[in-house]
Amino acid sequence: MPPSWRISLTGSNCPFCWVDESSVYHFALGVSRLTFRPVAENRPLRIVQITPGAGKMFCGACMRDNALVAALRRQGHAAVMAPLYLPLTLDEADQSAGAPIFYGGISVYLEQHSALFRHGPQWLRRLLAAPGLLKLAAGPATRTRPENLGPITLSMLRGEEGNQSRELDELIGWLRDEKPEVICLSNALLIGLTRRLRAELRVPVICTLQGEHWFLDSLPPGPRELAWQTVAERAAEADLFIAPSRYFADLMEKRLQLPPDRMRVVFNGINLEGFSPEPQSAPLNRDHPPLPTLGFFARLCREKGLEKLVAAFLLLKKRGRVKNLKLRAGGSCGPADQVVVDELRGRLEKAGVAGDVDFVPNPSRAAKLDFLRSLSVFSVPATYDEAFGLYLIEALASGVPVVQPAHSAFPEIVQATGGGLLCDAHDVGALAGAIESLLLDPARALALGEAGRKAVAEKFSVETMAAQVAGLCAGAIRSFSNP
Repeated sequence: MPPSWRISLTGSNCPFCWVDESSVYHFALGVSRLTFRPVAENRPLRIVQITPGAGKMFCGACMRDNALVAALRRQGHAAVMAPLYLPLTLDEADQSAGAPIFYGGISVYLEQHSALFRHGPQWLRRLLAAPGLLKLAAGPATRTRPENLGPITLSMLRGEEGNQSRELDELIGWLRDEKPEVICLSNALLIGLTRRLRAELRVPVICTLQGEHWFLDSLPPGPRELAWQTVAERAAEADLFIAPSRYFADLMEKRLQLPPDRMRVVFNGINLEGFSPEPQSAPLNRDHPPLPTLGFFARLCREKGLEKLVAAFLLLKKRGRVKNLKLRAGGSCGPADQVVVDELRGRLEKAGVAGDVDFVPNPSRAAKLDFLRSLSVFSVPATYDEAFGLYLIEALASGVPVVQPAHSAFPEIVQATGGGLLCDAHDVGALAGAIESLLLDPARALALGEAGRKAVAEKFSVETMAAQVAGLCAGAIRSFSNP
């Protein structure tokens, strides 16, 4: 029999399997007719991407998944994006448009706290899942902190055994109509879905890793340990994990007790449309702002290192070697983050430099691109173990060199792009010194920025990421059908 044929089992519980000369053929009971037809090696795949929405906040994982689905569609795949919890807030066209929101945030909360609601009528659940109502609920959701979410996190991780099992029933019913060949989960916090998805739909489940360790480690003691244990137990049921960096792959292999053959690394990619197609000019010439500008673009919070960068900026202003230095800080900003921004404004005003600092919360994509082009040097000195750092790729795609602490995935990205400098992760003075060295040497800054821009175009585009993910999906389908 020729390799790579599809076998359709009419009347079987199994929709298809792959066969070749080395396959062991297994047929479900009740097969009434077998039909064979050839399938191209690089054929289009039916992929469902399941992604939690962050309500009114911009979310890097949401943006990554949304860009991935768009690229998969451009490459000919039948990719569908299913949102969970709350609507997605994006700076590009929403690829989940038209799909219902599953595990609606209001219902998930009520199911956790009310046994009566878990058995409530379906019409009430549908009412509470209305997009308009979920948008209203998204405001309070942005003020929720991980330390308050222990019980509901554990319930979700338990999947069909948790309080939200009816939500899983609805998701599976919808997925049956979509007929996916492979399902991709956005992060390991959704790992509780895996068991029933595989059993009911008979397709492989791939889980992306996107920095969920920070959330799990932020849970209170007790729930934290139990959550990690549950994730590790459920992780054994997923077919494959995709990490955005080698650093994070190694970290999560240990924490989830995964064998190396269950982990792959695919760098995150971005949509390069709108980023500078030509090399940027030197930081102080006509194509750059007339004044040297240090930039930060990520969530405006302490964890991303905003406070640390402000401290480095104040140190540089005190030294006075870089004349007329400005700081621009942009990115997602929710109610809890605004408290941090207001506190830092007060510190800057006390130092007499508030007029040299510009905060840009929640910009549009066009505004983000303009923001990045306005910078001379970029830094997001995150204080926790960052799994990747999509903001670095965006800055480098704009031809802006980066300065990062030498920890987590940052050395890996800087080495892969050649677009910046590393410094001591615990020394604000070292951070300030590395930034200052580039601001005082525009030619070097230009060379690093241009090297980074070229590397991003070659290695970190969303098209490259999508092609690699599609290849892993195809492999998972073959492996699932030939255990």
